[in-house]
Amino acid sequence: METTAPSVRQTSVVRSAGIISLAVMASRLLGLVREMLFAFFFGASRSYAIDAFFIAFRIPNLLRDLFAEGALSSAFVTVFSDYMVTKDRKEALRLSHLLGTTLILILGVCVVLGIVFAPQIVALIATGYQSDPEKFALTVRLTRIMMPFILLVALAAQAMGVLNSLGRFGIPAMASSFFNIGSIVGGVVLAILMVDPKFSSPMQAILDHPTDAIIGMAYGVLIGGFLQFSVQWPSLHAEKFSYRPMLSWTDPGLRRILKLMGPAVIGAAAVQVNVLINSNFASRIPGNGPVSWLSYAFRLMQFPIGVFGVAIATATLPNISRSAALKNMVQFKQTLAGSVRLAFLLTIPSAVGLAVLAQPIIGLIYQRGGFSATDTSRTAAVLSCYAIGLSGYAAIKILAPAFYALGDARTPMIISLLSILVNFIMNALLINTFQERGLALSTSVVALLNFSLLYVLMHKRIGDIEGRKTLVTAIKIILASMVMAGVCKILSAYLDGVMSSGHFSGRLVQVFVPIGFGAMIFYVTAHALKIEEMSAATALVRRKLKR
Repeated sequence: METTAPSVRQTSVVRSAGIISLAVMASRLLGLVREMLFAFFFGASRSYAIDAFFIAFRIPNLLRDLFAEGALSSAFVTVFSDYMVTKDRKEALRLSHLLGTTLILILGVCVVLGIVFAPQIVALIATGYQSDPEKFALTVRLTRIMMPFILLVALAAQAMGVLNSLGRFGIPAMASSFFNIGSIVGGVVLAILMVDPKFSSPMQAILDHPTDAIIGMAYGVLIGGFLQFSVQWPSLHAEKFSYRPMLSWTDPGLRRILKLMGPAVIGAAAVQVNVLINSNFASRIPGNGPVSWLSYAFRLMQFPIGVFGVAIATATLPNISRSAALKNMVQFKQTLAGSVRLAFLLTIPSAVGLAVLAQPIIGLIYQRGGFSATDTSRTAAVLSCYAIGLSGYAAIKILAPAFYALGDARTPMIISLLSILVNFIMNALLINTFQERGLALSTSVVALLNFSLLYVLMHKRIGDIEGRKTLVTAIKIILASMVMAGVCKILSAYLDGVMSSGHFSGRLVQVFVPIGFGAMIFYVTAHALKIEEMSAATALVRRKLKR
């Protein structure tokens, strides 16, 4: 019985990660649709409306990245899972009430301050906008409209933490899809009402009046945030978790969550600082495009990170938190090591595929309108450099919360802060020779270094985390990925020679035919190499199909 337990636990993580992956993929695809709508209606340079919107949304979105979805979820799930194991459901419910009330009070004050001091915030973040009074005024107005988004998304993150801790992953993972649906549908409808309330020629009206229509899209963000929160209510109700106002600043559980969140927020801030540093260096490269090439490439990188890395991390955290609460370190290590190997299985071939097929992928998604063939070539080169660090990014999503589960938020924080220094030095060394590619390469090296340090320090803290087995598995995955890369490269070169890449259909074939054949080759090679995680994932899929 004891020998099968690790397999059962790993299957549980695979199953949960699979559910989350599908939900995250749906959300990312809807997010892509949202971006395409923005591009269609507002373009990039046809008016200052979209510039104002992006800066205004960046402010509450930055707070969301720092306080809500990362630090809050990890800290809350860790403590909440501990309460469910070591105390009882009543105490866990009380902790949820306390945190909800605290969030409403603290973030409510932040929202009010953000609205009052919006002009000063915009002046700090977008200094250049002050020379254009109309653009500055619109950005301030949009900032004030969207500022409550941070409160909505923080409450949604808490609800997600409760449901994940209770083994419910599907609805919480789908919640972000409802944000995209709400912001798309609600935003477009409100944009039309702003410029054409009679719906006589709504699409053209938005195109003709972008600075008015963008106001409706800002309100759409609030609609999306509300849906992301409210769609989880039925599941919470089914688990008999309802909100009641409750406040106690001295409660040990609440203080423990806030104590874990502090270093986690600083760690997340380090990532944001690195983004700002990269943008600053990119702005020094002569000519137009470096900042955009980096942005477009990293946006594609975020897709597999979200679909695989975040999904596996979300499914793993409740399991290892329970193990830590029960002081069962054998189970903790087995679950953590298995999750890291599963992340490698999914992200190493993804990274290789992105690097080999970067040119046709970028061409398929972006090359139309003002996005030229030169832009495609430069963005593809950046994407190939970013892809090197993909597995490191995904593994960090798993390892950093594992430290939180052990009550150690300081170690990931220190390593994240160290990454700022390393990133700055590498940017300075690589930018002159490799320009924007050097900045992407620096980001990848920092991600791999961050992962390596976390892995070594976790090993020192809790003992062997199946390091030899993980290394052997990683080597096998790399070998299978290299075989896949060769097939993809040959097919891509052949299709490029016989098909026109100037047409959408040609680009579609050049991307999906190599991906399809490459996936089959990887599957066969992985089985031939007896990669254990591939067998577990396949068995799970077969069981699902039989049902």
